[in-house]
Amino acid sequence: MAIALEKQLETLISDVHAIQKELILAKTQRLKRSKRRVEAWTALAEKVSLQWDSVSAVDEIGAQREKTW
Repeated sequence: MAIALEKQLETLISDVHAIQKELILAKTQRLKRSKRRVEAWTALAEKVSLQWDSVSAVDEIGAQREKTW
């Protein structure tokens, strides 16, 4: 009986280790996706900044609010 319990315990431990590995792998994949998204947004921000004229965003918003239609 003790041997059967030891085998069940070993099975449970190996299952827990497998689940931990899967969780770590899933987390690293999410982090990689997030990093790619951040890099894409950063590249887009740089592209927009290069094409932006001399008016700052704050001044542009202020000018748009002051427009009379």
